[in-house]
Amino acid sequence: MKKSDLIVIMAVVILLLPFFLFPPVLDFYRSFNASHAYIASFIKFAILATFGESIGLRIRKGVWSEPGFGFLPRALVWGIIGIWIKMAFVIFGEGAPVMMKTLGIHFPAGNPADLLREGPFTWYKFLAAFSVGFTINIFFAPVFMTFHKLTDLHISNTGGTLRGFFTPIPMGKYLQTMDWNTMWSFVLKKTLVWFWIPAQTLNFLLPEEWRILVAAVLSVVLGVLLSVASIVQKKS
Repeated sequence: MKKSDLIVIMAVVILLLPFFLFPPVLDFYRSFNASHAYIASFIKFAILATFGESIGLRIRKGVWSEPGFGFLPRALVWGIIGIWIKMAFVIFGEGAPVMMKTLGIHFPAGNPADLLREGPFTWYKFLAAFSVGFTINIFFAPVFMTFHKLTDLHISNTGGTLRGFFTPIPMGKYLQTMDWNTMWSFVLKKTLVWFWIPAQTLNFLLPEEWRILVAAVLSVVLGVLLSVASIVQKKS
């Protein structure tokens, strides 16, 4: 283990420890999360998802950062994606269970989405959660993952600076140069089916106040998965 690894581990512990030692810190998190949900989503994803990408870099190259990595533009992109994900949670969290009702499933609640907000675990609640996990990953996740890949290419090609990031993004060029084989065969076909759909199904069984935080933590896992995909691609 390198000295930089110990520093990162200590920083994570110092950041998380107050939530366990000081109840007012946790109370503030809950209050802020309830009052400013979209700002909270921006912050969570900006920090945790960017950290996930740094972990991915550590896996691939043995370092936590490198010239051109672009912590600030990456955090900005992930923060924006965090807001989108919060919006998607609202849209699919309400709409997907209702869609299941239109298929003829007789839920014990007038609004099936209410099952995800209260009450004990039941198979109806699981079915409602699965409908969200399935639809959000089929209809929304491919779009945000592709957008993230395009911005990732732009950050790399502009030196990882904020000034470079705010230059016009040549979407057509990046769409042509993207590795669609890995994007489809690993990121979309495998991780969505075998990881993200089950993970988001379980996530929507949790209390609503924790779902975005769990999603942000799962984005750390995304950084690891994308790094594994990169290693697999190089070996193939």
